[in-house]
Amino acid sequence: MTQSTSGASEDVTLGATPTEQSAVKRNRRLDGLFEHTTRGFALLVLLLLGTIMMSLAISGWPALSEFGWHFFTEDRWAANLDRFGALPAIYGTLVTSGIAIAIAVPVSMGIAIFLTEKCPAALRRPLGTTVELLAGVPSIIYGMWGVEVLAPFLQSHFPTIFPAGTGLATAGLILAVMIIPFITAITRDVMLTVPPMVRESAYGLGCTTWEVTRSVIFPSVKGGLVGGVILGLGRALGETMAVTFVIGNNLFFNPTVTGQGTSIAALIANQFPEADGLQRSALLALGLMLFVITFIVLAIARVMLNRMDRRAPK
Repeated sequence: MTQSTSGASEDVTLGATPTEQSAVKRNRRLDGLFEHTTRGFALLVLLLLGTIMMSLAISGWPALSEFGWHFFTEDRWAANLDRFGALPAIYGTLVTSGIAIAIAVPVSMGIAIFLTEKCPAALRRPLGTTVELLAGVPSIIYGMWGVEVLAPFLQSHFPTIFPAGTGLATAGLILAVMIIPFITAITRDVMLTVPPMVRESAYGLGCTTWEVTRSVIFPSVKGGLVGGVILGLGRALGETMAVTFVIGNNLFFNPTVTGQGTSIAALIANQFPEADGLQRSALLALGLMLFVITFIVLAIARVMLNRMDRRAPK
């Protein structure tokens, strides 16, 4: 391939003036420099990824070697007793993220469909801008709102379900509110990439808005839709401050949805500044675990997307 490209470049310079030959050689050098630079950027990302994972693995290895598999199954985190069990944090992370995605995905899809298909032209830009502004609100603001408004509201109106106001379900609701703008913005943008002629053709055949959305738009942009959901899930898995405010920070394993608990990010944020020795190593092992969980989620999403691509009609 390189030889054919080089030969083609030499053919171009045949019969050319010295100035043109110099320009061709200069462009060839610039093209090579551009190729090597972009490749270097791509390899830099992989290098950073590997470095982060290796540093977390090395730092967390003392705790992993000390506790073994019990580190993942121990149902209590007690630094004063040197008992470090990751099960409460793992459970809290998965439950809160699951609640957030279960709420945020249908709401986000509905908002995006309304903005692209049914919203009046006069409201489309203001509403779209509002969604983008919500995506930029700092997470600590959501956490303060959850403590001051949402938790008391849930405790006063649903005392049997939310006896303390705070808990895993409250954290899941906060996360849902946080990731709705992200998923909505991405879903709206990818839906707008569908050519208007495709929509008009479907409507001309007598399709309803739901049929156009389900059978025409979504199949065309399913990759972007999955990407938006995964982006929202990634933020839900790693969110720290907002979750720390409302999750209750209970360090005992409690297999409940509405009770208090903790998450990996919240546990690290609460204890890492004062941690040392084995406790610090255990917290870094938790960070490695969160890294692995996020990577597994992304890998599953990619596998699902590849399967959808293979099943799609050619």
